[in-house]
Amino acid sequence: MSAIAENLHRVQARIQAVCQANDRDPAGVRLLAVSKTFGAEAVRQAHAAGQTAFGENYIQEGVDKILALQDLPLEWHCIGPIQSNKTRLVAAHFDWVHSVDRLKTAERLSAQRPPELAPLQICIQVNIDGGDNKSGVLPGEALALAQAVAALPRLQLRGIMTIPEPYEDPEHTRAVHAQAHALWLQLKSQGLNLDTLSMGMTADLEAAVQEGSTMVRVGTAIFGRR
Repeated sequence: MSAIAENLHRVQARIQAVCQANDRDPAGVRLLAVSKTFGAEAVRQAHAAGQTAFGENYIQEGVDKILALQDLPLEWHCIGPIQSNKTRLVAAHFDWVHSVDRLKTAERLSAQRPPELAPLQICIQVNIDGGDNKSGVLPGEALALAQAVAALPRLQLRGIMTIPEPYEDPEHTRAVHAQAHALWLQLKSQGLNLDTLSMGMTADLEAAVQEGSTMVRVGTAIFGRR
């Protein structure tokens, strides 16, 4: 068994343990393997161990891997910032985008999505704790953006994504994740058909799942340090 396969099994065991401790079905938490800066061979090893969904922060690097791995049935998620001159690449090659924080970006993705492809699956990125240097709309702006994105023809709104600041206090971490979960429920209460709350990474996976995450984005614990 490869080191990546062993790491994947450890992460899956972490998800199962926290789900069992919090009376959640582990099937309700998807694992997104964040493969940024790691090559196609690392992705192949993860796929051989059963992983099919991969996240990329850097668009051109991600597209290069997508093209190199077309022989595998993989699902690709863009989880990094998107510049205007990169929307066409994202629309043509990725299956999901987690980092939409402006209507202009969403409109370009919708217009540039090839008609033969399924709608692009979208999460709105929310700056849940108001970090000065973080991307994402503020919570109070999330509803208007989500409603506008949901109306675009070649996109399917799935939920929200958050990247809170790292906190030493685990209770503070949980509280911030709880705020994101509350916002997600609020958006659903407004008639938006959402099923994805993308939050939690290697360090805060347990806290995120405790507070309702449906998709965790894990890189270091699977592929190693960059």
